[in-house]
Amino acid sequence: MLSVSLYTLGCKLNQLESEAIAHAFKMQGFRILPWDEALGEGADIFVFNTCTVTSKAEQKARRLIRKALRDHPQALLMVSGCYAQVAREVLEALGQETDCASLAASRLVVVSGDAKSLFLDLPGFLANTMPQELDRVVLFQWLREKEALRAPRTERFRFSPGDFSRHSRASLKIQDGCDNLCSYCRVRLARGRSVSLETDRILATLQALEAKGYGEAVLTGVNITQYQDTGVHRGALHLGGLLSYLLAGTERIRLRLSSLEPEGLTEELLAVLGHPRIRPHFHLSLQSGSPRILEQMGRTYTPAEVERGIGRLRELKDDPFVGCDIITGFPGETEEAFEETYALCRRSGFAWIHAFPYSPRPGTAAYTYAGVVSERDAVLRAERLGALGRAGRQAYSRGWLGREVEAILEASKECTPPFATAVSDNYLKLLVPFPDSDRAPPPRGSAIRCRLSGLPDRGADVSRFDALGEYLGHVHTNNSCYAGLI
Repeated sequence: MLSVSLYTLGCKLNQLESEAIAHAFKMQGFRILPWDEALGEGADIFVFNTCTVTSKAEQKARRLIRKALRDHPQALLMVSGCYAQVAREVLEALGQETDCASLAASRLVVVSGDAKSLFLDLPGFLANTMPQELDRVVLFQWLREKEALRAPRTERFRFSPGDFSRHSRASLKIQDGCDNLCSYCRVRLARGRSVSLETDRILATLQALEAKGYGEAVLTGVNITQYQDTGVHRGALHLGGLLSYLLAGTERIRLRLSSLEPEGLTEELLAVLGHPRIRPHFHLSLQSGSPRILEQMGRTYTPAEVERGIGRLRELKDDPFVGCDIITGFPGETEEAFEETYALCRRSGFAWIHAFPYSPRPGTAAYTYAGVVSERDAVLRAERLGALGRAGRQAYSRGWLGREVEAILEASKECTPPFATAVSDNYLKLLVPFPDSDRAPPPRGSAIRCRLSGLPDRGADVSRFDALGEYLGHVHTNNSCYAGLI
């Protein structure tokens, strides 16, 4: 039985696509090895799903690929993702750096563009053609033939796993690509223009997930606020209309949204976000709070519009979790411009801030901008925002003590029965004790209710949790899809 191990860098969309690849291999009888285990004992196939958002993500991908080439000379390495799309030649050249360059080059495969969907066909081909040992000549011929077919853009929506054995909640890819022209972004170069999955296909998949017992599904994409149905509704449904359609066609399953663009908070969308089955958790791709920097970034909203949008979200939900992304050190960001961003974040009371230094991306407009900010200043600014975000998360957690929430139980190496970890509907990480030591926690993926009973000791091993949760019972008990997973 051949073994496979996957390593994923980047966003939730990459994680979803890796989940689908893992499921395809699993269904053909391959052993799926955790990454740490595979690094030790080795795997027959290593799959790297890469990211190009920052230079550090690209550096990490190269480092991991080099290590696998060096430490596992008999393994086949397959590389895909956004970095593979924009820098295929760079990655292919890694195979020439080892002492056994001729061998390494023949076992490093870089797959770019929509051809990456061949990962979903590869397990069946291997299982039928070479179930015990890889024949690289035959394999490479098959790969070249499949790549030459130039798969249509809709192939990217094949990444829809039948189960989510690597995660505790389902994810559903509804959109890919982006039509924005942000001056710093390389992902749009890798993923192309926005394309959406037909509404009826989304509903059918969501209904299937609900029937299997999933308590929650995350709707994800590169820019889901650009969703536009291309099926029977002929472009009439945007994200707000899609959500209404999905809620009307399902009964129990909750919906969580991945990142939202501030300009996408339209009245149509806001009208449906207050629905009880939409999770009270919103993450905004804010990037800056300076009007001048936003304009230079190619963003199409103002800080005032962002604050109005946040206010509307808090009118719709009872104290929702609101977080954001911020880029520090963008070319031309003076101390004054950064302080504008910091002040907006402080006023907004974000429950989390993902702040990271600007990384010049080849091929983007900002790559040649003047006014370069030193790396040290960019890092210090990100650290200031990070501290503000941590303080905001602690304050948000304290504000929920004594209140009840819904949550999804997770499988975690961070604790053992009778304790379990869970993520609440408002995105707090909970440590849930089950006082009856003879009773194991419910299966991973179960939807439960619990009361936030206290805060963890910040000096203890549980400091990574936001709060302690008192188990109150199941929301519903149809969790057949998780049978046997733990």
